[in-house]
Order: sequence, then structure tokens, then C-alpha cells
Amino acid sequence: MDLQTPTQAVVRPVSARERAATAARTGGKPALEFTERVPYDTYVRASTLHQLQQPLSDDPGEMSFLVVSQIMELYFNLTCFELRNAQRLLRADDVWGALAPLRRAGLHMEGLNAAWRGLRWMTPADFNRFRDLLGEGSGFQSAMYRHMEFLFGPRDPALIRPFRRQPEVHAELRATLDAPSLWDDVLALLARRGFRIPDQILHRDFSEEHTPSAEVEQAWIRIYADPGPANQLWLLGESLTELSEQFGDWRHHHLKAVQRTMGAKVGSGGSAGLAWLQRAMARVVFPELWSARTSM
Repeated sequence: MDLQTPTQAVVRPVSARERAATAARTGGKPALEFTERVPYDTYVRASTLHQLQQPLSDDPGEMSFLVVSQIMELYFNLTCFELRNAQRLLRADDVWGALAPLRRAGLHMEGLNAAWRGLRWMTPADFNRFRDLLGEGSGFQSAMYRHMEFLFGPRDPALIRPFRRQPEVHAELRATLDAPSLWDDVLALLARRGFRIPDQILHRDFSEEHTPSAEVEQAWIRIYADPGPANQLWLLGESLTELSEQFGDWRHHHLKAVQRTMGAKVGSGGSAGLAWLQRAMARVVFPELWSARTSM
């Protein structure tokens, strides 16, 4: 199996002059001969990606389930990457710069939500043909999803317990849990901009979930009073609203997929399944952005 390591995957830079020379040599046709690996495969590592699907059964539906799950994992990672970039820029008071990664994160969430459509064919009978082979495996155990959820704001220290036997994964999750969420960084920014954000919000134990605050709600009411293009905080609020909505859609699609394939059965990893997801949906991210709208 040819699994290339990151240090082996080297793509040689090609200048505009070289590309023009290649086009002239081939008459505008794509290059078909290479001295080493195909450059696309070297960069994307497509051959490696396509060796990562190893179904546990001969049921053709399991391949869909496995590939869609892996696609979602990639989107979790990509969304986390953008949220962390946005946090870095917000901490530097660069609101304008933070809008770009937040916009990208919202679009990535659209792709993530669309991935559920690839499983809409699955009935309980379809899932049951290979479900038992998953053992205790469950999407509930996705470490990257937990990173994404913690970055959005929901916090529950108990959710990192399944990873105790994976010290590196557990330590990374603990670090994300203990660090400010995206919402915490937004509220710290508002405090630096002169809005009255309570100290008990700004200087709390970040492993504990944010409790909605009337002062934070009032700050957003003031921000939304000026919808002009120069008000970057208004633009920030709208970017965050879009993200919150997309994350809510993700939870809704997850809930509907479970209803479609399992009904109210106990989850594969022993969770309450449908009931657990229904409780999770009630925890709105960036809550004051929504509650403030009642008074705007």
C-alpha cells in the first residue's frame, strides 16, 4: 500500500513561463507524461484517500455510510481550521479580516449539511444490515466534531472521557475545552470596544458553557441599531448568525437521519440516541444574537 507521508509529498513550483512553454509544446492539450508521480496525486494524495475506505461487510450501502462519514470528518476539520483563524484575527482586533474565515466556515457548513443528503436512501433495514458490525462505534465519538462543537460554544467536560486511552487526542480536546470559544473571543472584542460585558463572563472558567447575559444582549441591540456598511460589528454579527443557523441545521439533519434509520433506538455507542440529539438542539450557539432580535 503506497501511503505517502507529508514529508514525501513535494510539489515542484511551476512558473507562468513554464506553463506557457508546456502549452506551446503540447498544442494546448493537457500534459500526459511526467518523470515522477502525477502532480495532482502528489498534492491531493487522492490515491491515499481512496485506500481509506475499508467496509466491514459486503453490503453496498455500507460504502455510502463510510464515505459520507469520512467526508463529514474532513468538513469538521476544515470548519475548525477557519474558526481558529477567525479567533486569531479577532484577538488581534482585526474584525474585517475575521469576516473572511467566518464566511468560508459558513460555506463549509453548507457542504457539511449537504453531505447528509447522501444518506437519505437509508431505511432501518438498510442500516441494520451492517450496524452490528460497528460494535460500539458511533459518530458520538468523533473527536473532530467535539473540537468543532467546543469552538462554537457548547461545553461538557464529560464528552472527552471516551478519548482517555488516546492521550494525544484527549490532551488536544482538553486544550480546546479549556480555551475561549469563538463566542468568548467575540465578547472579549466587544468589551475592548467599550461595551459593558460582565467580568464574570470575560474571566470565567472557559470549560463551563457560557450563560446568556442581558448585558451581552444589549450590546448587540446597540450594534444592530447602525446597519451601515462601516459598522464592522454589524457585519460580524450577521456572519455569526449565519454560522449559528448552519450549525443548527447540522443538528437538525443529524436528528432527522437518526429518525429515518433508527427511530428511537439506543445509539450505537450507548447514548440515548434521538433523545440526546433533541436535548442538544435546544442549546443554541451565540444565544444573545438571537434573543436580541426580539428587542431590535
